[in-house]
Amino acid sequence: MNISALLPTVLPSASLMEAAPWVSIVPPLIAILLAILTRKVILSLGLGVISAALLIANFHPIGTLKALGNAALSLVYAEGAIKTDHIYILAFLLMLGAITSLVLMSGGSQAFSAWASRRISGRRGAQWLGTAMGIGIFIDDYFNALAVGQVAKPVTDKYRVSRAKLAYIIDSTSAPVTVLVPFSSWGASIIALIAPTIAASSLAVSDIGAFLRAAAANYYAIAAVLLVTAVVAFSLDFGPMRAEEHRAIRHGRTYSSKANIPGEVSDNLPQAPTGRIAALIVPFVALVTGVIGAMFVTGALYGETWDLMRMLENTKVAESLVIGGLIGLIAAVALCWRAIRPHEHITAATMARGAGSGAASMWPAIQILLLAWLLGKLITTLGTGTFVGNLVRSADLPVAMLVPVMFLAASIMAFSTGTSWGSFGILIPIAGDIMNSVGASEFLIPALGAVLAGAVLGDHCSPISDTTILSSTGAGCDIITHVTTQLPYAGAAAIAALIGYTTLALTASIIAGLVATLLALAIAVIVLVRMTITLETEHRENVASAPQGENTE
Repeated sequence: MNISALLPTVLPSASLMEAAPWVSIVPPLIAILLAILTRKVILSLGLGVISAALLIANFHPIGTLKALGNAALSLVYAEGAIKTDHIYILAFLLMLGAITSLVLMSGGSQAFSAWASRRISGRRGAQWLGTAMGIGIFIDDYFNALAVGQVAKPVTDKYRVSRAKLAYIIDSTSAPVTVLVPFSSWGASIIALIAPTIAASSLAVSDIGAFLRAAAANYYAIAAVLLVTAVVAFSLDFGPMRAEEHRAIRHGRTYSSKANIPGEVSDNLPQAPTGRIAALIVPFVALVTGVIGAMFVTGALYGETWDLMRMLENTKVAESLVIGGLIGLIAAVALCWRAIRPHEHITAATMARGAGSGAASMWPAIQILLLAWLLGKLITTLGTGTFVGNLVRSADLPVAMLVPVMFLAASIMAFSTGTSWGSFGILIPIAGDIMNSVGASEFLIPALGAVLAGAVLGDHCSPISDTTILSSTGAGCDIITHVTTQLPYAGAAAIAALIGYTTLALTASIIAGLVATLLALAIAVIVLVRMTITLETEHRENVASAPQGENTE
């Protein structure tokens, strides 16, 4: 079905995109800049969507409606069949909101916070909890972003860790870890994506061997994971993150503006006076095991094989999220009912309303995701990614220097389009074609690693990225607050990675580039530690010298 078939053909014959292909980057730039400047994400994404549709239609009103209609329809229907992935992800969000609400009503969150306070030592311990969970749940980035936040948030709130810091921890231990591990939904899919490029080269290496070597050349992902551990270990709060952390420590308010937080369940829900920690642990363990188990089962069924890598390659992540979500929801309902049954003031109807309230709390995230997906469809039609890819292909540079160029191009593409996978799909074949055509096989795998790294970097920094949105949702953080507080950290890791790729280009050695990245990152951490000490000393002096009652934030 095509919306265009329902409307008269009125598009003009001359195409603005053919005359000036560079305008394809305008809609994502409008959305990104407006989101950062106005902090109104939905409005900014909406204007980006409209501007993209106008460009596709050469500013013709009916043609614009056609473009919008086709893009919206393609989210759920394409090639004569219903597309369920987006529907399943939205359903999972609703179920996660309901689970969170039921856990709160059962007293599970309060019991878990009390338990954690006896076993976790202070703010650093609370941050280590989120970091360990983020690294440990590497099976899928979407699932990681949403699940880690729901478990860690009660503990980080208790110890006055800002939601911005939690969102940064989640975002820096989801995609960066998932992209490095072959036994993940990303790893298996990337192996399948790079296989034709490896087969066309002169390299005598298996597909999984090529992936592991490309992972070693994925300097940004490595730097991002190491940096988040250093940030937690040394309390490296700088830039906008420092203000967020100071406010959380001094005033106990871990979020900037509750009105802008997606997925935040109402504090007014009735709670069982005596909750049990099992009311939180069991639903989320059920959810985790359900999702992971479903990923392997769906991979085996659709791939018709029980080979581990093939299962992950063919897994249906969205379906698995729904299956695991249903299992977690059933567990949450059962435990919540058990907790509230002795209390007459909390009835089954109250529990149902609470679950509905939790699901409704996900509406802001759903609105933003829908607009981000819609914008992604439209800029694909505009050819934004293809335009950036063609710039790389036409670059008149020494072959070795194309490695850092690939890193920068992939980051720009992912930042502009809000998707790392779009960058993978366009730039990995281009990188392979360039290196194979000139016989530079020694730079093929480094170029693939640079594309993977740049795509994760751009995805990290983009306010229109789905992983940015979901990390914010999982942490209960305003999206633009998450973007602005994470940017300095992402920038530090990106500079270290760029130094590594430049070294790799000069030496043709993945190891030399990795060592250069690690040295640059170590220097950055040392500088930041000293800067943090200086800033904290000045802050304490200002607080001590300020008149009583004066706000020194």
